[in-house]
Amino acid sequence: MNVNDVVAEKIAAAKRKAEEAKRRRLALAANRQRGLAIRHAAKLRRQAANNFLGPQENPTTEENP
Repeated sequence: MNVNDVVAEKIAAAKRKAEEAKRRRLALAANRQRGLAIRHAAKLRRQAANNFLGPQENPTTEENP
């Protein structure tokens, strides 16, 4: 084993490490997007449910006669 072989192995290991990190980032990004979509859908359902009940009056607000 000579120096060129050692350098080639280190380069290959660095490439594998970079590819694994890239795959992890992509997986995390996909899971994050899925979670955000679920949160957004829940928010829209909540807003639709609140609007379905009609406008809610604020009891602390009084109209001036």
